[in-house]
Amino acid sequence: MPHRNWKTWAAVAAGIVAVLAVAGALVLPRLLAGPTAGLAPTPSEGTAGPPSASPSGTSSQPTPTATRTAVGASPASSAAGPSTAPSPAGSRAAQILASMSLEQRVGQIIMVSSPAAGPDAAALDAMRRLHIGNVFLKGRSTAGVGAISAVVRGIRAEATDAATRRVGQFVATDQEGGQVQVLRGPGFSDMPSALAQGSMAPADLRAAAAGWGRELAAAGVDVNFAPVMDTVPSAAFAPQNTPIGHFQREFGYTPAAVSAHGIAFAQGMADAGLIAVPKHFPGLGRVTANTDTASGVTDSTTGRHDPFVAPFADAVRAGVPWVMLSNASYPEIDPRHDAVFSPTVIGGMLRGDLGFRGIVVSDDLCDAVQLSATAPEDRGADFLAAGGTMALCTDQQLAPRVWAGMVARAKADRGFASAVDAAALAVLEAKDRAGLLPR
Repeated sequence: MPHRNWKTWAAVAAGIVAVLAVAGALVLPRLLAGPTAGLAPTPSEGTAGPPSASPSGTSSQPTPTATRTAVGASPASSAAGPSTAPSPAGSRAAQILASMSLEQRVGQIIMVSSPAAGPDAAALDAMRRLHIGNVFLKGRSTAGVGAISAVVRGIRAEATDAATRRVGQFVATDQEGGQVQVLRGPGFSDMPSALAQGSMAPADLRAAAAGWGRELAAAGVDVNFAPVMDTVPSAAFAPQNTPIGHFQREFGYTPAAVSAHGIAFAQGMADAGLIAVPKHFPGLGRVTANTDTASGVTDSTTGRHDPFVAPFADAVRAGVPWVMLSNASYPEIDPRHDAVFSPTVIGGMLRGDLGFRGIVVSDDLCDAVQLSATAPEDRGADFLAAGGTMALCTDQQLAPRVWAGMVARAKADRGFASAVDAAALAVLEAKDRAGLLPR
């Protein structure tokens, strides 16, 4: 029978080949391209506080309150956010991860502080012995762009094969404006406060932020822990809002104003090749105490689907690559955990409700009085176990305890070790896009 109907079978075979060819043409390019790295900009396109004190941040589903324009890599510098899609086994990030020890992997998911004037012995020890692969410039400097550039070059020289397998560091700072501006001096503009920025047209703010971002880029900084996207309810309440309103760190007093100007600021930073980091999710605008200097800081009003969460939802939709968490407690969301240790806040809200797929960075885990009841050895580990990606420690003296706690838990708990690997891979993927992996 097959021999007598060979013409029929030949026709069927030809049809199958044609179908496979069409399918291959449609699917193969996508497979070769891999997961989307992040959102590109449109064609037009923590943490340390003021010297006097260190500032920390009716239910309905958050709705868009600002124009959606992608916030991601600039054409000149790929700083887009990482995807949670599985990385190809042969990717550069996966290959480097496979070559790293557990200690080096933990180092990739910690950011340690260094004085802006230059790393001290504790910061150098963290980078060399503990393999910590990310640095936060803290304090205040008036030395200018040239001096900071030299500091950053020295920090990047610590990315040796023994320390980080020559993976470069993300170097971050707090450059919000007003009283929260770590880097000043020749080459750095005096930035107005966020409240003053909120009086600008969003397009003008974006252009200004791009200029401020270029100054940071010239100094070698690639991550800016800004904008603040906490909504303070009113001008009358602002002085009582110790971490945000007291220092005029808010863009305005409505979620719509905060969204429009916060996103414009983030877009400007992205235009300059900087990673902007909205903070402090799910918001510090309603608290009266500062998590850096007080314990028991609680927001008893904000709920999971609160309108004041909308600026963060808008920022996520616009494509921001990183988000920073608050250290405060939100009993209407999770009565058992501070936000930084809450699976509901990180996994349920930020990852689930808002659909965020980028880097989740903690607010400071080391100096924050709010977290003093938790041993430093548990702070980074509890944050990662709740779904976080990168633990920020602004006290380099305590960094060894945070690092050791994460290493010890990974050795004892296979599930936690897998969480370390996933977070480290996300950081390495982000570094690949930022040009920080060895070539």
